[in-house]
Amino acid sequence: QVQLVESGGGLVQAGGSLRLSCAASGVVSRIVTMAWYRQPPGKQRDLVARMFRGGSTDYADSVKGRFTISRDNAKNTVYLQMNGLQPDDAGVYYCHAIVLDYNFGPTNSWGQGTQVTVSS
Repeated sequence: QVQLVESGGGLVQAGGSLRLSCAASGVVSRIVTMAWYRQPPGKQRDLVARMFRGGSTDYADSVKGRFTISRDNAKNTVYLQMNGLQPDDAGVYYCHAIVLDYNFGPTNSWGQGTQVTVSS
């Protein structure tokens, strides 16, 4: 019931910044949490940042102080501002939502991913 489309990935030098966007559509009122995950080449997909419905956030220890998750409710869009990028930050970044269905419970919705490359 919720579709997610990421954008904003690209190539950046180490120490640079990038902002990712995730546009949500569908039954957005059913979204419980929004999050960003990343999957480096050859590694598992891990949580980077998460925002709950009330606006509270949490982050992976590796990105605290450098990354900021935010949202624009009017645009149904979640952002990930990434500063001080390092080569270890490279990978495919995925937008994720937990969507609450009153009949079936929580379900997962994933975007298609956007590539972030960091050159050293």
